Amino acid sequence: MTNRSPLPQSNDLAVFHTGTWVGRVWLPDQGPAVVLVKAGAVHDISAHVATVSALLEVTDPVAYLRSLPLADALIELPQLLENSDPNRRDDRLPWLLAPIDLQAVKAAGVTFATSLLERVVEEQAKGDPAKADAIRDTLASRIGADLSRIVPGSAQAEALRKVLVEQGLWSQYLEVGIGPDAEIFTKAQPLSAVGHGADIGIHPKSSWNNPEPEVVLAVSSNGTVHGAMLGNDVNLRDFEGRSALLLSKAKDNNASTSVGPFMRLFDETFSLDDVRNAQVDLRVEGQDGFVLQGRSSMSQISRDPLDLVQQTLNENHQYPDGLVLFLGTLFAPKQDRDQPGSGFTHKPGDLVTISNAQLGALCNRVTTSDQAPQWAFGLRSLIDSLGRRGLLDAAVTARQP
Repeated sequence: MTNRSPLPQSNDLAVFHTGTWVGRVWLPDQGPAVVLVKAGAVHDISAHVATVSALLEVTDPVAYLRSLPLADALIELPQLLENSDPNRRDDRLPWLLAPIDLQAVKAAGVTFATSLLERVVEEQAKGDPAKADAIRDTLASRIGADLSRIVPGSAQAEALRKVLVEQGLWSQYLEVGIGPDAEIFTKAQPLSAVGHGADIGIHPKSSWNNPEPEVVLAVSSNGTVHGAMLGNDVNLRDFEGRSALLLSKAKDNNASTSVGPFMRLFDETFSLDDVRNAQVDLRVEGQDGFVLQGRSSMSQISRDPLDLVQQTLNENHQYPDGLVLFLGTLFAPKQDRDQPGSGFTHKPGDLVTISNAQLGALCNRVTTSDQAPQWAFGLRSLIDSLGRRGLLDAAVTARQP
């Protein structure tokens, strides 16, 4: 327990009464369980399917879930959300985990024109936020094109590339932003992502960083997109700005990935087109009274989500346990927090809320990665937990109801 104030109730519970929602919770004295949310109640379905990875390998996960006989509710949804806040937690009750398990955690970068320019700013600023404003002004005048209107890999993009090379402005970020090949990187390891209510980690040596509010796709091993959820692809602008070779250190740290609160599967109420048109809102509230708000509109993405999936999973690379894919963000905060020209960066204790009308709200508090709870529950721990509960076969293949 800490003396920090509890998380506010940020989820509109009505959204969870429509659609097909799955997640994972921690069961005290047992371990992780796969759950189904139905009519405001949370049901343990681990006896039928013990990993979300196995569920997404079913040909029709929604039909499968609708065929399951449900036992009494494990817990009511409001109580689960409240208990997912470490400051309110009753350790005798379940709390939320990230709604993913065995899947590879991948991310697409530089998928919006605004964030593309901000990556170039980071690169030229060499991690120094004080230089950012002047570089922005120079880039905007010298590029002389609306990058949001350029189709990556097109003849127009190639013509612009040649001009920028001649001007000495070509960048590795422009290459993946408007070139034919998207940036796809490994964001985190399976089972390392944290869920709603958990602390998220910023590297303690970072002095220029920000949240990245994104939609995250859930993809089976054969490339079928089955649903979506919200995610925070925490970004260290100074690390990556100093060198692209620091990307792994900038992205994959303890508690540096949050996903949730639940996964919404595609059914008659929710589809990939809803993802394509999603508005993702961000609110950061600091203990110093600072408030930052922003919005990322998926309609402005430069590459279609299916294109990004196909560039991730194809004949060159397979994911036998499936994958989840962060789709990138339009949001790149420039609002000064302390000194003029210093831009935005996180402070410990910041409350980050990422929300969408169809996916709920994902809330986390910021700490440093060395102060966040250590990641200790990996694949061996999961195998041991499921084995003791007689659920190993249900972790591999969904049992017939």
